[in-house]
Amino acid sequence: MQPPTRDAFRRLLAQGWMDCTRELHPKERMYTYWVSDDAFRHNKGFRLDFLLLSPALQPRLTAAGVDREYRVRDKPSDHMSAWIQLAA
Repeated sequence: MQPPTRDAFRRLLAQGWMDCTRELHPKERMYTYWVSDDAFRHNKGFRLDFLLLSPALQPRLTAAGVDREYRVRDKPSDHMSAWIQLAA
């Protein structure tokens, strides 16, 4: 969220790393952390998890997402898992 952190992330991407979630879902707001149930219901969260692929693996990326369905359980965690799928 802070400018130095954003700059460091941009430098990683400039090296050729791919942000898998952003690549496959460029317009969708996908979060992995919510401060409360109300924030989750209003989709007001933070994406704390970034799965990056090197240039050699990028052609194998087939899917990426966040396991939001676990957030609706009794006593859910405030943090959900991000995942990617690669072709063999």
